[in-house]
Amino acid sequence: MKQYKFILSGGGTGGHIYPAIAIANELKSRFPNAEFLFVGAKDKMEMQKVPQAGYKIIGLWIAGLQRRLTFDNTLFPVKLISSLLKSRTIIKQFEPDVVIGTGGFASGPLLQIAVIAGIPTVIQEQNSYPGITNKLLSKKAKKICVAYENLERFFPKEKMILTGNPVRQDLIDIDSKREIALQHFDLDPKKKTLLVLGGSLGARRINELIAKEILLFAAHNVQVIWQCGKLYFDDYKRLEENDNIQIHSFIDKMDLVYAAADIVVSRAGASSVSELCIVGKPVIFIPSPNVAEDHQTKNAQAIVDKNGAILLKEVELDSQFGTVFESLIKDEAKQKMLSDNIKQLAMPEATIRIVDEIVKLIDRK
Repeated sequence: MKQYKFILSGGGTGGHIYPAIAIANELKSRFPNAEFLFVGAKDKMEMQKVPQAGYKIIGLWIAGLQRRLTFDNTLFPVKLISSLLKSRTIIKQFEPDVVIGTGGFASGPLLQIAVIAGIPTVIQEQNSYPGITNKLLSKKAKKICVAYENLERFFPKEKMILTGNPVRQDLIDIDSKREIALQHFDLDPKKKTLLVLGGSLGARRINELIAKEILLFAAHNVQVIWQCGKLYFDDYKRLEENDNIQIHSFIDKMDLVYAAADIVVSRAGASSVSELCIVGKPVIFIPSPNVAEDHQTKNAQAIVDKNGAILLKEVELDSQFGTVFESLIKDEAKQKMLSDNIKQLAMPEATIRIVDEIVKLIDRK
């Protein structure tokens, strides 16, 4: 059997990195002798996360343009030329069979050079509103694996395959883990559990909201598992004095915390949305307004349009959160309806489908 070589590029956020790692893991399970190389952006989180997953990574000197005038913006042309030249060296030396991009700045120059070299490229787009890098790369890509319908206005229709986003496989059957989960987090099985997620770094506005509404949760006999993020942990850990609140900077056992939860409050990054579809719990999405093209709101709206979740914008939190939460916690039928509907949107075989498309390109060579 031929020893295949794969380059994967995606980074800047966990939403780009973890899908790339999941795709690499599935490829490795099918082709144990294959060689893998990741390409990321220097000083970004992929430079730590990818080696932790067991893969080699090379960093490019690349960053995105800032929305305001900064010194870094003046360096952008230099960084781009440097990254294109380094990508050419990487492609020439490694000689990959396929190059896979999952988004982020580094994937732009790398996939562009791969196309020029005649190497098949695959894009995996996590969001319902694609970033500029993937929109530009899509014109020459062989395949575009998407997680949402109706992206024809951004990508060539004949290249698109609806696959979904790769998710952790330990989330597939969380219902069987509920009893273990309640014990792990020392929760009262007679009380409802609210899970609050703001991402690994945390979400300032969500943290402010939860701190303000502690008495509301207590009044409804709700216990809270609150991932406030490592940037905010010291600010909020004192609130654990309240019997119904657990505060974590980061949660490792995501399968167990989802199994324990009855209702979830979450940001709406693409990976989080895909995981919550698999998990199938009632969700209140609070999208970050500080992301490119407001794509978190669009991700959440795609679920809300199918009656699968509730969406509250940050500007609505002070006036509406209390009413929305009280209505949901009291209405078991609405909780079940949201749970059933969001589960219908899950794509648990996403990683397998994406790798199937990559394998088809290899077979054609």
